[in-house]
Amino acid sequence: MPLKILVLSNYRSTITVRPEAEIFIGLQKAGHSVTIMTYGDSEYCAKFQEAGIRVIDFHCQKKFDKKEIAFIRQEILAGAYDIMHLFNGRSMINGIQAAKGTPVKVVLYRGFQGHIHWYDPAIYYKFLHPRVDGIMCNSEGVAEHIRKASVFVKPRLVTVNKGHRLEWYEDVEAMSHEELGLDPNAFYAMCVANNRKMKGMPYLLKSFEHIPEEANIHLLVLGKDMDIPENMAIVNKLPRPDRIHILGWRSDGLRIVKMAQTFLLASLYGESITKSVLEGMSLATTAIVTHIPGNRELIEDGISGYFVPRKNPKAMADALLKMYHEEGAAKRMGLAAKERIRTRFNSEQTIKGYEAFYEELVAGN
Repeated sequence: MPLKILVLSNYRSTITVRPEAEIFIGLQKAGHSVTIMTYGDSEYCAKFQEAGIRVIDFHCQKKFDKKEIAFIRQEILAGAYDIMHLFNGRSMINGIQAAKGTPVKVVLYRGFQGHIHWYDPAIYYKFLHPRVDGIMCNSEGVAEHIRKASVFVKPRLVTVNKGHRLEWYEDVEAMSHEELGLDPNAFYAMCVANNRKMKGMPYLLKSFEHIPEEANIHLLVLGKDMDIPENMAIVNKLPRPDRIHILGWRSDGLRIVKMAQTFLLASLYGESITKSVLEGMSLATTAIVTHIPGNRELIEDGISGYFVPRKNPKAMADALLKMYHEEGAAKRMGLAAKERIRTRFNSEQTIKGYEAFYEELVAGN
């Protein structure tokens, strides 16, 4: 049965939002009628309209704003929507208020594992609001976290990963070592992240205390605020600080990821399934990641990457050295990681998962 779907989200950054935006293009192509409320200058608007999706130039600016709530409510009633899917905090709060007294099924999205607690009053205006019909979780780790917080309200949870498509990365050319002034004979590990406590950067940097000098392994770090004094103090105490390259944020980051042999992530908590790791896997750059909720779903240990305990620099170094010393391991595991994207984390499965959950809600199952 064709569904009428209203989506409220921010689609201004093409690369960042692509896995989500392509879900709704896929649903439109599958015969459903999708309307999207987003900023009119969003990079994806032209692609939405080309696919036949109606775009409304609107995005919530304030919480509990009467005018914004009235605007959303008017569209719910005029459009007779089956589903309204809300993707960020202000849209959730205003959208839930707008849906009161209407038959539309309200679905929320959660892509972050953390910060939902039964004792937090603010959560009852969003994820634990009784008007919410379902919560789409980007990983089982996210679903587990919400389930534990659901003491008084028991929301309906479903896990559907945001998948990728290998063809999105077909045109990415690996950056040459010369472009970055790097040793072409070295082994390169990557980390792509913005400097937040949850990313565990001190533990990642300290792992290079355990890399012997004869192992020609370098670390390339992409992201904002990675050169803070705390991080640089760790780097400067390493046996070979010259092998740590803090590159900042770069628009050509995917080319560097493709050049590297492996991708490192030392996250402590809060991950869903990390997009940068999925991008690396799509480029056949396998990952070494901490075994935490969310990211523990990403790889098959020893096949498409390695898991290590969090807050354990020595374990991270040992896994990196194992990949470095075993001839062909990085390439073999990288190809397995790419295959895992094709078979386990692909966009087509995501579209079918969203479609199935929407249909169940509308059918009252």
